[in-house]
Amino acid sequence: MTIADKQLQCREIITKAVCGKGRKFSTVTHTVTPPHHPTSILGAWIINHQYEAVRSGDGIEVIGTYDINIWYSYNKNSQTDVAKESVQFVENVPLSYVDPKHRVATEEVSAEVLQEPNCIEANISSNGSSVTVRVEREFAVEMIAETKVCVAVVPGGCSDDDDKDLDFSLGDDDGDFEDLDPDLLDDEL
Repeated sequence: MTIADKQLQCREIITKAVCGKGRKFSTVTHTVTPPHHPTSILGAWIINHQYEAVRSGDGIEVIGTYDINIWYSYNKNSQTDVAKESVQFVENVPLSYVDPKHRVATEEVSAEVLQEPNCIEANISSNGSSVTVRVEREFAVEMIAETKVCVAVVPGGCSDDDDKDLDFSLGDDDGDFEDLDPDLLDDEL
């Protein structure tokens, strides 16, 4: 039985759906001033990362904190210490897609870390009293909200079609795929 055999009806329904998405990679630089003038950097790492997502303007803000720990030597490489500093950040992630029909009052936002904050470089500053730390991080965000979608309606409901095969083809389909270009096929499928 084809859809053409029945009169096609459409209806708008309200459903929760992903109505906005975004992603952002960033590199930031922080300056940490240890209690002693560092001679060399022995290690740098990021720990205790926490964050939350909030809706803001045309995007979603990821608000969070993390701790920077720098293991360094001082006093002409004769002693070592660890400098610790907590950093607060706000990362504005723009939404690359937003459903214009979503209901603003029902918005729920979330963020996922794609790249945990990670120290990619730590150097002693030119004045010799502080350490500059480059950190990379990446977030993906989603906005879920109620929105209207249009669905096809089968008159009489589905119960009378339980034991029948439905054909959703839109025209003459003889299964001939010889005209397809095999170079366009996705190898990962």
